[in-house]
Amino acid sequence: MALRHAVLAALLDEELSGYELTKAFDLGVANFWHALPQQLYAELAKLEREGLIAGREVVQDTRPNKRLFQVTEAGLAELQRFAEAVGKPSFIRDDLLVKVQAADHVDAGELIARLGERAAIADARIELFGRLLARMRGGRTEEEFLSRGRRVGPYLTCLRGLAFEEGNRDWCRRAADVLRRRVPGAAES
Repeated sequence: MALRHAVLAALLDEELSGYELTKAFDLGVANFWHALPQQLYAELAKLEREGLIAGREVVQDTRPNKRLFQVTEAGLAELQRFAEAVGKPSFIRDDLLVKVQAADHVDAGELIARLGERAAIADARIELFGRLLARMRGGRTEEEFLSRGRRVGPYLTCLRGLAFEEGNRDWCRRAADVLRRRVPGAAES
């Protein structure tokens, strides 16, 4: 997957400025695709040159003017081609896993602390995903939303992000517990 497809998907619901797109990435898209703001702005310019998005200038009285972007028919066709293509399986690339791989040769207390930190980050993200999902449902049950909601794609990707973080948290806690049991006197985190 290229950044272009993530940007096109993020622009499906509404026109967004570059700033709003970076916020949308932080809240929703970041659970499956990370991009720096400068990468997003460069991609917007490229997509506009290629005719996959259209931008328009919005004049503002009290702030600088801004450009809003929306997906064009050509952009929708590109997303369709992307959706039809066979996807490559994902893989884990995580420095914490390298540290755990070396668990038998490094300070277990420090490693347990890193696992505790990562579990806490996962807990915070789990809470964020819970709030995002509730906001998307708008008072409906999950089953009601999934069967009749306007746009189910963002909800499903958010569910995947939630499951991913729950898995991270649970694994970190289990790995820390194993290390505590194996190493007498290891730090309690």
